[in-house]
Amino acid sequence: MPSSSRPSSRPRLTSALRARRQGRILALQALYEHDIAGHDAPAVLARHASERTNLTPDAITYADELITGVRATQDVLDEHIARAASAWPLEQMAAVDHVILRIALWEILYNSSVPASVAINEAIEVAKQYGSDSSGRFINGVLGTIVAEVGSEPARNLRSEES
Repeated sequence: MPSSSRPSSRPRLTSALRARRQGRILALQALYEHDIAGHDAPAVLARHASERTNLTPDAITYADELITGVRATQDVLDEHIARAASAWPLEQMAAVDHVILRIALWEILYNSSVPASVAINEAIEVAKQYGSDSSGRFINGVLGTIVAEVGSEPARNLRSEES
């Protein structure tokens, strides 16, 4: 039987979910380039948006939201990551894993429209695509530890702690 006639084991993403996944990947690329080369992340996003014709406006908007949010809260995000992954100092962590963790953690802690389980699952999927063989398990463990620490409704719990 040809492989194209077999049902896919992966669920189909709706256009809104596909745009968010694309936005996460764009944010990963821009923030990674910022961390590695020092390039301005919003400028990297603008470059990708102008060079790539397959990007939807929703993906670009979501990537911009992620980039802005991660950059504004990076110190808080890194504190959580450092506590949850104490065996892996941030400077020794793979840069791509570190950026994926920041993005997912920002969604968990600050974006109440994304359930923690969705942010974690999306981070694992992106890590499988862009990270090492062990990135998915590592990211799942770190994010799971943080969610257990901050409670079942992290965005609300964190905001009340900051008030």
